[in-house]
Amino acid sequence: MTLNKLNNWLLPVLLIMSTSTLFSQEIWKVKQLTNQAKNHAMDNNQNFSPDDAWIVYDTRPNEGGIGENAIIEKINVASGNTKVVYKTKNANDYGPGVGAVSYHPTENELVFIHGLPPASKDKPYAMHRRVGRIVNESNNSSYWMDSRDIIAPYTAGALRGGTHRHQWSGDGDWLGYTYNDAIMVELEEKTGETYNLRTVGVSKRNKKSPEITSGQGENFQGEWYSVLVVKVVANPKPGSDEISKAYSDWWVGNNGYQKPDGSWQRARAFLGDLVTKDGKKLTEVFIVDVPEDLDVEGPEGPLAGTSTAMPMPPAGAITRRVTFTEDEKYPGVTTEFRHWVSSSMDGALLSYLAKDENGIDQVFLISVNGGQPKQVSFHSTPVQSTVRWNPKTREFAYVCDNQVYVNTVDKKGNAGEAFAISPKFETKPYAINYSNTGKKIAFNKDVEGYAQIFVAERP
Repeated sequence: MTLNKLNNWLLPVLLIMSTSTLFSQEIWKVKQLTNQAKNHAMDNNQNFSPDDAWIVYDTRPNEGGIGENAIIEKINVASGNTKVVYKTKNANDYGPGVGAVSYHPTENELVFIHGLPPASKDKPYAMHRRVGRIVNESNNSSYWMDSRDIIAPYTAGALRGGTHRHQWSGDGDWLGYTYNDAIMVELEEKTGETYNLRTVGVSKRNKKSPEITSGQGENFQGEWYSVLVVKVVANPKPGSDEISKAYSDWWVGNNGYQKPDGSWQRARAFLGDLVTKDGKKLTEVFIVDVPEDLDVEGPEGPLAGTSTAMPMPPAGAITRRVTFTEDEKYPGVTTEFRHWVSSSMDGALLSYLAKDENGIDQVFLISVNGGQPKQVSFHSTPVQSTVRWNPKTREFAYVCDNQVYVNTVDKKGNAGEAFAISPKFETKPYAINYSNTGKKIAFNKDVEGYAQIFVAERP
């Protein structure tokens, strides 16, 4: 082939490659989806319906106002039509309260926080007084997800308090959440000692929940089997990996992660608070393996808990510390604002925020099997949100400088160059989440005092 012929052949190819590169980094088409003078809170959840036609949200009056909210709604992405999905009965200023709703990845089911009904001044919505409620849109039914039993001797497979921010697994047969225990709240009030500790739990669909006896409106019969998977202690031993608080948790991968021996493991990643050798609080990234069999008692104690101890993890729920940042210039994970550890769709990488050498919050990635964290954002201003991953590929999104950014990661864990897909807004976008196809990103943004939903569509 002559040089001229080679050039004639290469030029169109190079143009196509160049156009493709520029096209992928264009500003996405952004539209405001909601306009009503009320909040439309997505709350960093799985908000797109399985077919990406709808986005679900709650209408809480303020950021912490789930207890005052009575309605779960959804909006059609194409038409803007809205529909009430669920409305509580006998709602009042004390509850029961609903919110933090998520769509099942493949079925027309939704799960959300539901405070205990009936609510009153003496029995209001609270962290330890809430359970999961599931709505099946296919047959217009709803039911309690997790069982609640606060009458001794308690029941394995049921919990005793408050499950929060329920997240579907990739196959939709598991739910993960954070948890606070009503029995421990009561014990703390009686003794003045610390017992009310936040931790992480999971529920399994295909394992029948135990039968629960009525308890003056405080016990609830759920349909899924539920356990806690992380042990927490009030006073961690300095320099140890003991945890006083487990939170901001996330499923690892769509199907778990691959261990060094090649086997696959279902797991939850989370942030954990520990104490350094110097006695300082430090927040690190942890992972807990979730066993398939939840009803086998582990070495720490009863699954049901006791009157003086939390429910304990089942056998095989093994917690492992992933990050070790105590010797860094700015040790620990960012805690100045709330964010979640999150995972790539293949379960290989965990993402979180931490400070760089200049003290600026950036995105870091680390292998689920441990190793050296890798900084993958290099902004002059702090990253402002949780990292969200495309469910189909190694692409992630986050907010910085009031813009939504996107980046990609190759098979070796090397990130590309981040680029903005939205214009710079006057107010910060937040609660970003990908559609199931990865072709859209939804986010909240405050407009005239209300949380509105925006959708960015890939060009």
